[in-house]
Amino acid sequence: MPPGYVTASDAAYYAGVPVGTIWRWASEGRVSKTGKGKQARYCVFDLIHAPRDDYTRELLAPGQAPPLPAGARAA
Repeated sequence: MPPGYVTASDAAYYAGVPVGTIWRWASEGRVSKTGKGKQARYCVFDLIHAPRDDYTRELLAPGQAPPLPAGARAA
């Protein structure tokens, strides 16, 4: 597996969004994906890191969507 690729749940935690949002962003081309089904992995370097509290790990601000690739349409 290439470096920087994580599970959908790990990507969702990093970005501060639900897992379904990661799946949608991958289908829109906002996030690179490798593999299929339960073996799918998502490129964490394509995501915008959501700020979390240093002690409680509570989400401080909602995640932001990465930009759409040129010519792509949002779902």
